[in-house]
Amino acid sequence: MINFQPNFSHIYVERDAFGFELTDLALSKFPRATVIKIGHYKDVFNRPGQDFQIQKSSMKLILAKKTEPFLYPASDMVQEFDTPNVYYNTPILNCLYNCDYCFLQGMYPSGNIVVFVNEKDFMDAINIKLNELDDPLKPMVVSISYNTDIMAMENIIPMTSRWIEFVDTQENLIIEVRTKSALFSSINNTKPSKNVILSWTLSPDSICKKNEFNTPPLQRRLDACKEAMANGWQVRICFDPVLLVEGWYDIYTRFFDEVFNKLDCDKLLDITLGVFRMNKDYFNRIRKRENRSRLFYESYVIEKGTVIPGKKVRYNALDQLEDKIAQFFPRDKILVWR
Repeated sequence: MINFQPNFSHIYVERDAFGFELTDLALSKFPRATVIKIGHYKDVFNRPGQDFQIQKSSMKLILAKKTEPFLYPASDMVQEFDTPNVYYNTPILNCLYNCDYCFLQGMYPSGNIVVFVNEKDFMDAINIKLNELDDPLKPMVVSISYNTDIMAMENIIPMTSRWIEFVDTQENLIIEVRTKSALFSSINNTKPSKNVILSWTLSPDSICKKNEFNTPPLQRRLDACKEAMANGWQVRICFDPVLLVEGWYDIYTRFFDEVFNKLDCDKLLDITLGVFRMNKDYFNRIRKRENRSRLFYESYVIEKGTVIPGKKVRYNALDQLEDKIAQFFPRDKILVWR
């Protein structure tokens, strides 16, 4: 039997990462942790022979100083939000949660979490890009939680509030904070910013329990959404990915009834809708080493390097689900990834 230690019982710190405010904050949160100095985070994070799932049961924290690039063009698997100026960055690698369908388990060899402590370099890269946008008449949109759930980490390392403080001083810049967390309370004393979109990924409770390990249940996420909207934040709801499991139509339509009975649709910014999809290399890597989830043994096709349900199946599902959502919410504010 493996004797798992608590999360962050060990903290690996790059020599160049000492002296940063975020490093000091992280170390202060775990005074009993064993601190190990390392040369480079990849020496630990990318080493061979790791088991992602075992590590997720006892995650270690790695504090590092990132080098360029600090900003990446958005993946073609995310919505473009009506602007060509869409990017993401990676202030944290990996996530506290462990969802069955997450591409991170195929992207990274390690289940541990890397936090890059040189946040000013990330922000400076955005300032530079703001002066050379593809379309300067439209805003720059940056997802700061594409490879993590940054709000879920807020009580450990308060990055979300620090990014909000940064973006609130900018023009023509929007940041999206996508989360499954119920930790809105960690930023509820922060003044709402017109430059911030808080995007909650919501799933039916049956999906939360079966496929979204360690995440808060639906009702807690809904409570967080409701509180954020009441406080004046822009809130996006993400029904993405929809999992086309047996009985999916009944599961998701009842789920939509539950969501829209709880939330004031007039206060929602917009809604995104999409099915399960993943880069084929990540998908094959997960399938080769994991048999935990039936998701990786369903019937899919490969389109432009992406594993996805066949076009007829997904279009039929998305059309039906969009029609259901449109009973509650304006269709022109439903962003569908097809």
